[in-house]
Amino acid sequence: MEPSSGIRIPADQLTEEALRNVIEEFVTRDGTEFTDADAKIAQVTALLRRGEVELWFDETTRSCSIRPT
Repeated sequence: MEPSSGIRIPADQLTEEALRNVIEEFVTRDGTEFTDADAKIAQVTALLRRGEVELWFDETTRSCSIRPT
């Protein structure tokens, strides 16, 4: 079910750099140390490629999130 204030963003529509930046911002949002971030970025990237999670843009908060499919 799609959230009322969100827009799904197909990950394959982003450049590799933009995708990494979105994922990096998401995984470091809650103060994750950057040394831990690389592993989390790789994990989230793999989940996206397998279709287990999706990118969403929340129009209310004007931020991206990553949600299970």
